Amino acid sequence: MAIAAPEPQSTLRPVGEQRVVLRGLAWDSYLQILDALPESRGSRLTYDDGVLEITVPLEDHEFSGRLIERFILTLVELMGLPIKTMGSTTMTYPYLRKGAEPDNAYYVQNQPLVKGRNVVFGQDPPPDLVVEVDITHTDIAKNQFYASLGVPEFWRFNGQVWRIYRLEEGGYREMEVSPTFPDIPKEWLYRFLAIAKIMKSKLYRP
Repeated sequence: MAIAAPEPQSTLRPVGEQRVVLRGLAWDSYLQILDALPESRGSRLTYDDGVLEITVPLEDHEFSGRLIERFILTLVELMGLPIKTMGSTTMTYPYLRKGAEPDNAYYVQNQPLVKGRNVVFGQDPPPDLVVEVDITHTDIAKNQFYASLGVPEFWRFNGQVWRIYRLEEGGYREMEVSPTFPDIPKEWLYRFLAIAKIMKSKLYRP
């Protein structure tokens, strides 16, 4: 009996997240699940009008997410911009039946409106910039999701490609430069990530 050889490591599809999807879930049930879960947890919940996606980030996901945040904080410091970092804070919008825990969320332009206090989602403006790392398939249409929340700028990274979106007339338009950091070439993030991966491989080489 022939036994197939294992697929070479270089051709294996990257696995950045584990996901569980629940459908037909009422808003109140989503809130009950949120209340039952501990504040300190590895999973992140996204609720979109009856669909709940529970995501557990794996190493590649977390590595990319943390590096992107470091990149953003470095730019903010260099440019002298104000910032309020929300991390993966739960954002709930009952009137839209939507809730999110993005990888990273930031107030930059609207930071003066929310500094020094907790944000009240649905009353305060949404974060100015939201970042999501989705290396594997997600059942949530993230572009439509965050556009409906009114997030002005949305970054998506799939482990290889970084996409920048700006909200225009209720939908996202892909941009080559960030509206928040218009003088920063897109290539800078790729270089930042590439250098970090090289350093990681050297540090953890057996």
